[in-house]
Amino acid sequence: MKYSNKTILRFYQLLGKIFYAAAAVDKIVRKEEMAELKKSVKAHWLAFDDTFDEFETDSAYQIEIVFDWLSDKHPDPGKAIHSLQVFKEKYPDLFTEKVKGMIMKTASAISYSFAAKNKSELIFLSRLERALEESDIYKTLVL
Repeated sequence: MKYSNKTILRFYQLLGKIFYAAAAVDKIVRKEEMAELKKSVKAHWLAFDDTFDEFETDSAYQIEIVFDWLSDKHPDPGKAIHSLQVFKEKYPDLFTEKVKGMIMKTASAISYSFAAKNKSELIFLSRLERALEESDIYKTLVL
């Protein structure tokens, strides 16, 4: 399914929240984590699609912009998973196996970038993986 530029832009903004949460879950966002995010955006997310924002900049840079903006705001990282679940429920076709793998790879790389993964980061990554794999059908059967 082809999504509008607006939807893809919102998707990248959501990823900025998710990747910020991966870095901030231990209460500290380190420069190594930000450097890893930038590296991952360039290596993986810029090539994902060909959408651009209103300034004709590749939409994937929204990941970095939101991550940086949240670094000044210090929101609760726990809310990012819920935002992902809501977005995924609305746009399930966007979350292909490839995309879910890229999300996990990026979040893991950020978490691992400074002194390996700690307990809070491992818990976050587990919750993220579960949210990505969770099926809408499964949720209705369980509830």
